[in-house]
Amino acid sequence: MSLERIAPGLFAFLWSTGWIAAKFGAGVAGPMVFLSLRFGTAAVLMLLLCRLQRVPFPRDLRLMAVSMLSGVLLHGLYLGAVWWAIAQGVPAGLSGVIAALQPLLTAILAVHLIGERLSRRQKTGLLIGFAGVAVAIAPRVLAASATSIAAWAILINVLGMISVSYGTIYQKKKLGGHDLRVVVTYQYLGALFVTLPLSFLLDTWTIDFGWVFWSVLAWSVLASSIVGILLLLYLLRQGQASRAAALVYLVPALTALQALIAFGEVPSVPMVIGAGITIFGVYLTNRAV
Repeated sequence: MSLERIAPGLFAFLWSTGWIAAKFGAGVAGPMVFLSLRFGTAAVLMLLLCRLQRVPFPRDLRLMAVSMLSGVLLHGLYLGAVWWAIAQGVPAGLSGVIAALQPLLTAILAVHLIGERLSRRQKTGLLIGFAGVAVAIAPRVLAASATSIAAWAILINVLGMISVSYGTIYQKKKLGGHDLRVVVTYQYLGALFVTLPLSFLLDTWTIDFGWVFWSVLAWSVLASSIVGILLLLYLLRQGQASRAAALVYLVPALTALQALIAFGEVPSVPMVIGAGITIFGVYLTNRAV
């Protein structure tokens, strides 16, 4: 079976496990501390991989700067927002539903920034998907008071989604043609510029070095930060940015199922209905491609 056939499903699964890792990680270390260790470890492993495979690092400061900025958007700001929000009490399932906004925003940005064209059916699918996300998160947002930490955590979670949406377009527009291994190495260095300072401002660097910490760190680095991101960048090169981002629509259902198994988080009726609507929306969007 070719990589082209298995990449979409494998990426969706690996991407969805990030919310479960964040939930487990919140119990053993501060979110910014954990992410700093994750990004630092991933950068070192990617550098070793490049050396072992004798991948040349171009002496191009522009490539380094662009790749690091991409890492700030795709990893530092995005995952920093998601992990912080979950540490503040946002359920992993709800955070996964918020992530379903990404394909909608990415498609809109793709039309205006890189000239992708959407058919009428794709536009309809995107609107239906947006309606599904609104159904899923509106009850929780409306129930929270304007000053509650839950409301602010949800807002930060949404801002992280905006960052990864723009980062996807930026990646597609600026980094095509460069070796993915080099790009990813630089990206994690860029991500550290976000999470490392915040780890000293927001966290205490108190870490529970038990089996949970090591297993979550290993999964986060190897499965999500290396395999998952390489798959995402591969998919971006294979087609439209909006098509690659549309795979995130599978995240809410996968995350909700994993959260139910791991933490006993029973999804609310609006979340179930909203997830179903968004999945139908992406069906229409992909059917038109």
